Amino acid sequence: MLPRLAYVVRKTRETADTFTLEAAGTDGVAEFRFEPGQFHMIGLPGVGEVPISISGNPGAPRLLIHTLREVGAVTRALTNLKANDEFTVRGPFGSAWPTREAEGKDVVLVAGGIGLAPLRPVIYYIMAHRHLFGRFVLLYGTRTPEDILFRKELSQWRASFDMDLSIAVDRSSGSWRGNVGVVTRLVPRAPFEPANSVGMVCGPEVMMTYAVEELLQRGIPESNLFVSMERNMKCGIGLCGHCQLGSEITCKTGPVYRYDKVSRLMGVWEL
Repeated sequence: MLPRLAYVVRKTRETADTFTLEAAGTDGVAEFRFEPGQFHMIGLPGVGEVPISISGNPGAPRLLIHTLREVGAVTRALTNLKANDEFTVRGPFGSAWPTREAEGKDVVLVAGGIGLAPLRPVIYYIMAHRHLFGRFVLLYGTRTPEDILFRKELSQWRASFDMDLSIAVDRSSGSWRGNVGVVTRLVPRAPFEPANSVGMVCGPEVMMTYAVEELLQRGIPESNLFVSMERNMKCGIGLCGHCQLGSEITCKTGPVYRYDKVSRLMGVWEL
């Protein structure tokens, strides 16, 4: 419940409505240790707090990184922060992506839009421990080429040959010469061994539903598929009930769930 103070080291504009805050502890020595998939409550006194998944490197806990979309009063206020401005941090909270359980297996990440941000710590972890994993596949979809996040890193990861990276856009524009269509169309031709793979999916619920269906059709066991249900979280500690998903309180038991635990709930209209 007790917030810590952090200050802005750098703010990077990712797209027209998305930005990344890099921050550090105000005491100069604080570390913000976390597991890939966890989130923080970040906010400004007198404005409010929002739950935001951590998008930084779990191996570099001195630097606190969140990628946010401007969708409300708090995120709009946060986008006005400048270098050395302070904000509050609580956490980390929540469940994590199964990075250690995936060791020895192929790993398939499917991300839609800003859903790449909560999966970025997984990428950092696997790239830092690449010898522990089999094939590593990232399938990423956005609405347009202009909505692609982390462009420089995506280019670096692709050039490293440690990852099979495919990007698709719903609508082509400008000089785009890549895949056009929904990201789920990339699954059938992705290079991985289904019986020995772990899939992690993050994005809008509709996209996750269809992505999981495609991964199941490829043969990945349902128990090896994981999804993030973070979009309705609000208070971070399960008091407000805003994130309730059937019998699950996402702030407390999520946001990352094994798919076979929530598949029935995801199929309930408007739940």
